[in-house]
Amino acid sequence: MVGIVGYGAYIPRNRIKVEEIAKVWGADAPSYKRGLQLREKSVPSPDQDTITMSVEATKNALKRAGIDPKDIGAVYIGSESHPYAVKPSGTVLAEAIGATPDCHCADYEFACKAGSEGMFVAMSLVKAGEMKYALGIGADTSQGAPGDALEYSASAGAAAFIFGKQNVLAECLYTHSWMTDTPDFWRREHQFYPSHGGRFTGEPAYFRTIMGCAKALLEKSKMKPEDFAYAVFHQPNGKFPMTVGKRIGFKTEQMEQGWLCPTLGNTYSGASPIGLTSILDVAKPGDLIFMVSYGSGAGSDGFIFKATDRLPGVQNRAVHTRAMLDSERRKYLDYGTYTKFRGKIKLRGE
Repeated sequence: MVGIVGYGAYIPRNRIKVEEIAKVWGADAPSYKRGLQLREKSVPSPDQDTITMSVEATKNALKRAGIDPKDIGAVYIGSESHPYAVKPSGTVLAEAIGATPDCHCADYEFACKAGSEGMFVAMSLVKAGEMKYALGIGADTSQGAPGDALEYSASAGAAAFIFGKQNVLAECLYTHSWMTDTPDFWRREHQFYPSHGGRFTGEPAYFRTIMGCAKALLEKSKMKPEDFAYAVFHQPNGKFPMTVGKRIGFKTEQMEQGWLCPTLGNTYSGASPIGLTSILDVAKPGDLIFMVSYGSGAGSDGFIFKATDRLPGVQNRAVHTRAMLDSERRKYLDYGTYTKFRGKIKLRGE
């Protein structure tokens, strides 16, 4: 048995509402709330980045795993907003949790599926017997140009998963990856904000890729959508994951627990992984979980997990993901403070 032995998430307390952004740019807030089903998004504080959020998510994962960090043989952080262009993010995290020095480390990039990419490699190394435990993380402090559609959804958060063969919480039964060269979203070196293909990011990019991966995974596993208790898909907005899930054959009630975008926004590399943590918070032994990520460029990683008898005993060892969304500690920002926090105000010469 190989699978998740510890999991955790982290979401910043700061929020900005869709209306606050829309009023600055003279946009129609109801269209974003109704059409894309967005209400607000998380915003990192000036002292928060992909590394700090990854550390917090990993601490929650360690609480549930109950293992010695020294036994973690690999650390992989997937993100499209690594703080350094050259220095790795993973070394800082490994030092912070006490996993150094006998540890393999790499930073991953593949747009929004960088997190699931790290999860796939971490699980595969454990399955191959190369190490006892491996850590895969999806985290981002997402970027969106002022006034662009992405500004309404580009948010921040992290999810961490420790994979192992002992005391497994959710066994990984099947995986599948599907990708093509579909340039729907990109950011070149030295560009501060990403560019995107507008409606092209949905059809054919997002929908074709996720459905290609999902159908192949179902065929490989000989399973059907009705076999699953939960399903979670990448969440660039609130509408897309529900739409693609229904096209595949899943029902709304199977997707609701992992559907966080309306109150979280698009956490890019952490989107579907954070949704998975929310599902693991409530899943019962025997529940089957279907997860498919998406990364522009374009590709998807699919996983089928089965909750074990051990999961209920560790769910309350760390804060639940939805509690981070619903917490009364949320702090709402005005647009000026938000732009200051996100470094959108550039001084002359910068």
